[in-house]
Parts: sequence; structure tokens; C-alpha cells
Amino acid sequence: MELLDKHLVESSVPNEVLKCIQIGLLCVQSDPADRPTMSTVVAMLGSDTITVPLPAKPAFYVGRFIAESVQPNSSDKICSVNEVTISNMSPR
Repeated sequence: MELLDKHLVESSVPNEVLKCIQIGLLCVQSDPADRPTMSTVVAMLGSDTITVPLPAKPAFYVGRFIAESVQPNSSDKICSVNEVTISNMSPR
């Protein structure tokens, strides 16, 4: 339920939310052969008796983190092509 907007939590049914998230994750599987067809998705959404399979682990996951403010070193080079985005170029 922590994935939902705080205004929707009270009016949502946790089992339905989990079901929709699982179906959504099935639809974005990295291998297209593992994705359900639209008719299967409609059947899963409309039925309480169909068991929704668990999605496989995602091929790519960013995770959650809190960015910390970092002061640039004198060896860092700040680059911007359009002066809107800034990339901090420093070797590892």
C-alpha cells in the first residue's frame, strides 16, 4: 500500500491493489513470451478465482535511495551541453 497515493489508500482494497501490481509486473516482463495476452489480462482483472502468477525478478532495478549533497573536488569537471542538465564527470 506504500506505493499508492496517500489519498487512495483509505478507499483501496489491499488485495485488489496487489493483484493489479502483479498483473502490471507480468505485462512488463523482459521476455515477451512471459507476458500475458490482453485477453488473459482482462480475465485476471475481472475474476476473483483466477490465480495470478508471481512475476519473475525484474531484469533491471534501480532501487530507492536518497541523494546526498556532494561537494565537487578540484579534479571534477562539470559538463553541460545545453546548460539545463549538469553531469559531474569524475573518475572512479
